[in-house]
Amino acid sequence: MFLLVLGAIAAWQYKSSLNSGRPMDDDFAGATTYSVALFGVPFSLIAFGVLGVLTASGEYTSGMIRSTLAAVPRRLPVLWSKAVVYGVLAFVIGTVGAVVGFLISSGVLSGTAIAMSISDDGVLRGLLGAGLYLGLVGVIGVAMGTLLRSTAGGISALVGTFLLVPGLMSLLPKSLRADITPYLPSNAGESIFALHHSTDTLSAGAGLLVLLGWTVLALGGAAYRLMRSDA
Repeated sequence: MFLLVLGAIAAWQYKSSLNSGRPMDDDFAGATTYSVALFGVPFSLIAFGVLGVLTASGEYTSGMIRSTLAAVPRRLPVLWSKAVVYGVLAFVIGTVGAVVGFLISSGVLSGTAIAMSISDDGVLRGLLGAGLYLGLVGVIGVAMGTLLRSTAGGISALVGTFLLVPGLMSLLPKSLRADITPYLPSNAGESIFALHHSTDTLSAGAGLLVLLGWTVLALGGAAYRLMRSDA
């Protein structure tokens, strides 16, 4: 929903700025149809991540986790099934949202200097990458909910990891920041669906591997807590 609505709003705002003759907003500096269409990705990230946390933490809050673990005494299949089902669902919804959002933005911006089509080089791959990014964020949300067993704690950890920590990188020395920033979950995820990569960002493949590493780490922590702690 965020992808569709915010992408469409951004496209209409860009086109209205062109037609009005007003100076272009700084937010649209260097914009393309692709970047405008994916304007809502950070907001979708929060939505998918929060729902992932709730998928796991909700059972602990309500006490239903005891019934679940009584039905599945081995425990780990509970985590794997939640992660896989929600991750696939988030990937499918995210990909459909990205593709439809791009088609809407492409129609709105047709005839402008930044017009693009889905057949342009790298566009379809990037849209699939955006869906994959959101799917992995959803899985990390499930892991956070299981690890912390608290809705507020899981959401705080997720938002801090993907939104707060990248902003704090500006406090580090430039040389150290350049070595760390590309490997943060948010930056690695963004490189998956970026059409163009600079020298200070990871390639799409490397970004995917890094984000998968963070996902495995989060799931590993969740699995350890699930096996070692009482419900």
